[in-house]
Amino acid sequence: MTARLAIADLMRFKSKSRISDLARFYKTGPGEYGEGDLFIGGSVPQTRSVAKKYQSLSITELGKLFKSPFHEVRLCAAIILNHQFETSKKAQERKKLFDFYLIQVKANRVNNWDLVDVSAPRMGRYLAEIDDPMPLLIKLSKSKSLWERRVSIILTFALIRIGDFEPTIVIAEILLKDNQDLIHKAVGWMLREVGKRDVMLLRRFLSDYSHQMPRTMLRYSIEKLPERERKKWLTESK
Repeated sequence: MTARLAIADLMRFKSKSRISDLARFYKTGPGEYGEGDLFIGGSVPQTRSVAKKYQSLSITELGKLFKSPFHEVRLCAAIILNHQFETSKKAQERKKLFDFYLIQVKANRVNNWDLVDVSAPRMGRYLAEIDDPMPLLIKLSKSKSLWERRVSIILTFALIRIGDFEPTIVIAEILLKDNQDLIHKAVGWMLREVGKRDVMLLRRFLSDYSHQMPRTMLRYSIEKLPERERKKWLTESK
């Protein structure tokens, strides 16, 4: 089990006809958020099939996958890391894997919305095991890196799932004035998840901040509310 063999397996799915479509979809043009990213052309199910085969890769070999210039290889690495984290029985091992994940995030290897969204909700489970996750989340939320900021809010999904909503609210407040649409969508998504579990908390947030929220963030956050109430928030926030 080596990174070289995993990459060779992924390369078997190479599709020239899909590469240009993926490049457009993930916004890899000059000045776009995924600028310069490269693709093999494989599908997500194909990538997952390779990840399943190589799920016992060592952390050293996993690091080699994360360093690949190819999007699908880094996605494969993220999926494998998820599996190793979720099946780990020891807190010390989970800490090692989470710290490794943060290294990849800060090295700009978790560098598109799908890579963040496939990894952060699962790796975020580690935050429930530490005394105070807020210093880390706040630091990430104030980063110059778009992807670190997206990670900061998506990590809180794991905490939402166990009924801890405060980290999401705090990070959402910090990111209210972010100028990136991908952050607006992510924050709105997490607020919507909070609202599914505590609609009154969502309404209090909206009462406080709906006038400041970017339109996309607001729309995403109220998506599951009754239609009449959605119209009310959209009208009143103008």
